[in-house]
Amino acid sequence: MLLMLPVAATNASDQFDLLLKNGRVFDGSGNPWFKADVGVRDGRIVALSRAGLTGTADQILDVTGSVVAPGFIDLHSHADDFSGAQTGLRSEALSRRQAVNIVSQGVTTIVVNPDGSAPPGLSIGAQARALMDPGVGVNVILMAGHNAIRYEVMGDDHQRPASAQEILAMGERVSIAMRQGAFGLSSGLEYPPGRYSETEELVSLMRVVGNSGGIHISHIRSETSAPMWWVPSQDEPSPPQLLDGTAEIIRIAEQTHTVGVITHMKVRGTTHWGQGLNVIELVEAARARGVQIYGDQYPYQSSGSDGALVLIPRWAIHVDGPDPDFAAALAKTLAEPGNRELVDFDIKHSIAFRGGAKNIVVFDHPQEDFVGENLYDLARRFRLSEVDMALKLQFEGYKDRPGGVRLRSFSLAEADMEALMQRPWVATASDGGVAIPIDGPTVHARYYGTFPRKIAHYVRKRGALGLAHAIRAGTSLPAQILGLDNRGVIRVGAVADLIVFNPDTFEDRATFQSPHQTSTGLEHVWIAGKPAVHKGQPTKLLLGRVLTKSGQGR
Repeated sequence: MLLMLPVAATNASDQFDLLLKNGRVFDGSGNPWFKADVGVRDGRIVALSRAGLTGTADQILDVTGSVVAPGFIDLHSHADDFSGAQTGLRSEALSRRQAVNIVSQGVTTIVVNPDGSAPPGLSIGAQARALMDPGVGVNVILMAGHNAIRYEVMGDDHQRPASAQEILAMGERVSIAMRQGAFGLSSGLEYPPGRYSETEELVSLMRVVGNSGGIHISHIRSETSAPMWWVPSQDEPSPPQLLDGTAEIIRIAEQTHTVGVITHMKVRGTTHWGQGLNVIELVEAARARGVQIYGDQYPYQSSGSDGALVLIPRWAIHVDGPDPDFAAALAKTLAEPGNRELVDFDIKHSIAFRGGAKNIVVFDHPQEDFVGENLYDLARRFRLSEVDMALKLQFEGYKDRPGGVRLRSFSLAEADMEALMQRPWVATASDGGVAIPIDGPTVHARYYGTFPRKIAHYVRKRGALGLAHAIRAGTSLPAQILGLDNRGVIRVGAVADLIVFNPDTFEDRATFQSPHQTSTGLEHVWIAGKPAVHKGQPTKLLLGRVLTKSGQGR
């Protein structure tokens, strides 16, 4: 239990705004903890002493037995939503600007505009101003979005390589974004329009970014045997694969002498499980020759797109107009000669891509006894093939829903995930965003649970990591990647973005059935010395700032 303790002042210099006594300090470096007092004044750490600090303070907390660590830094967040649905940090609703689901994980800084995205029509400067009026509950770092810039320059005519003149125009926009405070370029090379870019386009843009010391964070072209968009019966053979996408980001970083980050690193699908070791070998060979290449990762076996899984290929259930009947569309497709073989081919690919039938689970279907069952067991119950079971779900499910059912797959193997997270160059990142309960049950659990889950599941339960390693992966490592020199560490002079948690009870509660649950065991969060969480309760104060590459916010 945290206690308020009175102390006597010894001299005028021993005045603190906040004094933490007797904590287990994990300074973010990856070193073991040490017992120390931490003194904070004017938003900065001004004293750190193993021998103990005396003096007066506005608030003194005895944190004996608790962990004191830097606030977590999330390298990949969708918290600034661009859909126009007012669901992100620029929402008019304070409940979203407060970002309670983010802060309640111990996160004090997030990086937005991921996967090449950026708000349409807003410059980096305008985006920053919109975030700060009236404010946000967490610090924000902005990236320039390659996909957004590419679309701005090329418009609808983007399904091709860019011309030299178009690349120059993109570079001018990237340069402006960097001058306005962007920390670098994000790219989404599995999504349009970035999907149609060539490597040299990214090399050219990263030369511009590198002039300002910026970094590249990229969703690579493929995270398994093929990109998400690839449908075997419809698309050309030999699509890019996992190692191709990995090698491309390494090449861009190597040629431009910049930092490259392979974001939400994963090895998806049964055909590629085990290739995490090949990715590691490729990255570590590059690092050995001096390439600044890193990764980030969320600690879940189910991805974002796994929660919107439709096993039946879209071409087979295409409908136009209101009141769609996808079951009728499928029946029409299957009635055409030759289509059944093509549909089967595509469904088999999708099942393997998503982790196999045993890892594809029903979350919503008109037949309630289907809910919670996996595709493999359902197929056995009805003595059907897995493909025929997928068709049955559409024909007997919700006719106005593609696939007839809400499925979630678990397409990642624990062995690959653990192998990757054990590497010292892999940071923790959520790939989440702002969420509140009215958003419903389809929200990914990572929106609430990423950082506590890393500690509860992989440190305490599985023993895959040490606690110092897990804390470093969410603090000083992302700070190093971003070039932040005053966050992610506990040392005198650093900004007092701090957290206190119980090492035995800090744990995620969010599940895929019930995602809107904050973690347990988090006792305090401070952003620049101001309380964002106090005694386990979010203060809902708008304490965040937009950090810039030059000033870093404070």
